[in-house]
Amino acid sequence: MGAMHWSGVRERVEVLARADKVREVFGAWDRYGGVGHHFWLADPLLESEVAEVEAQWGVSLPAAYRAFLLEVGAGGAGPGYGLTVLSCSDAGAGAGAGAGWLWSDVGGGTVHERLRFAFPGGEESVRVQDEHESKEPVESDFEDEAAFREAYRAWLEQDEKLFDWFSSGAVCLSHEGCGCCHWLVVSGPQRGQVWLDDRRGNGGFRPLGEVAFADWYLGWVERSEAVVRRSGRL
Repeated sequence: MGAMHWSGVRERVEVLARADKVREVFGAWDRYGGVGHHFWLADPLLESEVAEVEAQWGVSLPAAYRAFLLEVGAGGAGPGYGLTVLSCSDAGAGAGAGAGWLWSDVGGGTVHERLRFAFPGGEESVRVQDEHESKEPVESDFEDEAAFREAYRAWLEQDEKLFDWFSSGAVCLSHEGCGCCHWLVVSGPQRGQVWLDDRRGNGGFRPLGEVAFADWYLGWVERSEAVVRRSGRL
């Protein structure tokens, strides 16, 4: 299955790196205000390393993503500002010394300790989100600005606590900018599906239909090739 998905994909990304001379592909270059992945891909992992990751965090990674790590790379070039990189570190934010394998999703918020728990996505998750969003404080309901700010601060704190639950069993895959991120479900019945966190854009935390990792990533490769092809350089 892995070879069917990923044969020649790393080479296609390398071709894009050479061909996108006018820097048209979103997220690949610094011109859009993000960091830019520059079509760089981390080295693939070894089977023994992926097994270590799974043992450390108590998960069985989705087959297509697992094959990607083994055949294409541990992260780097990809949708938005690139894939978060899976690497082994002696320390990590919030994980303490000797953290081992971590997804380097700076600002994304993968809660590694909750990866083994089943992802709670579904009707109940959507209902809880909608209920919480309906309670967002409105300034006109308060007598003074200080009271509104205090209520809003408390609401935001609850929002973050809820999101730790919403994102249990999922890895932050990539950043699209403006706080928008894609996530991959790694535990539970929806394992292998990609979800979009667009809470800052008022879009909530929602699935991308039935989109799986391979379709999501290969779709990005094809769209990037189309962009470069229109420039006449591919």
